[in-house]
Amino acid sequence: MKRSFYEYLMTLRNTESVEPDAEFANNAFRDQSFPKHEQDYEKISEYLELNAGYLPSMTIFDETYAKYQDTDRK
Repeated sequence: MKRSFYEYLMTLRNTESVEPDAEFANNAFRDQSFPKHEQDYEKISEYLELNAGYLPSMTIFDETYAKYQDTDRK
């Protein structure tokens, strides 16, 4: 069974990092409404565009989601 994007994102958490994907993961961890079981790009993207003021650029999500897809193909 494919893991959710959130499960993948949590592997990137690092409270001491200033890397954009780590900061995204740290903030998503604190976001109680984040769609934790979702895998679909469009649904997650829509949620982030409407609710995630902590994400300074959707490019960060796009790049992180691409890495998520790459890890699933291996």
